[in-house]
Amino acid sequence: MSIINDHLVLVSGKPASGKSASLLPLAQLTKSQQQGVIYLNCESGKRLPFRNNFRELTITDPYTIYQAFEQAESMPDIHTIVVDTLTFLMDIYESTVVLTSADTMKGWSNYAQYFKNLMAQYVAKSTKNVIFLAHTSNVLNEAEMITETCVQIKGSIMKKGIESYFSNVVASKKIIISKLTDDLAKNSMLTITEEEQMLGFKHIFQTRLTKDTVNERIRSPIGLWAPNETYIDNNILYVIKRLTDFYCA
Repeated sequence: MSIINDHLVLVSGKPASGKSASLLPLAQLTKSQQQGVIYLNCESGKRLPFRNNFRELTITDPYTIYQAFEQAESMPDIHTIVVDTLTFLMDIYESTVVLTSADTMKGWSNYAQYFKNLMAQYVAKSTKNVIFLAHTSNVLNEAEMITETCVQIKGSIMKKGIESYFSNVVASKKIIISKLTDDLAKNSMLTITEEEQMLGFKHIFQTRLTKDTVNERIRSPIGLWAPNETYIDNNILYVIKRLTDFYCA
């Protein structure tokens, strides 16, 4: 029987697009439920933009991630693992392993294998909700001569694409309120507050491709999101609940 994690999601987006803020609903759970979140901080210990009671670990050694996933499996009170961000995790690996290697060619080979092992041997076997945050960049696809918005990672992994390892990729965005008034945004998971109306923009998750975003790598299983759920609040609990309903109902 194959091993797969049905509660795996990649939240991708540009800086200041609301990726970290999408974790706020986890910090609004009870204290004991918050302590069921392992937050793996790969961004030099930078604090989240809200108070929380997560179990936080600042990552300086990339192999600590492996240990965290292993230990979580023996901790029944842990329900969610967050890696923030995958982009900086791979930067840590480059700085601490590749660039200090006597054989940089082998170092880059190990760089790719590190990520593949993480996904195949730890993430796939995990029984927890697994949330990766990652930064996106605009990258020229020279073969098709188009600019794509994707998670940019160095080395051979980039050819296949980070997103190919995920069946559910949502894009975190800051969007003008006037763009949220059509049939793509009429759902119970999208609420526009008075403050957002006043500011004129809102942080959202885009769950499906549109004609204007065909060169982005948003993806999901067929039927996971309805067309009118293309835009939802940047609330990670909405995504986790939808995955639970979709795969476990």
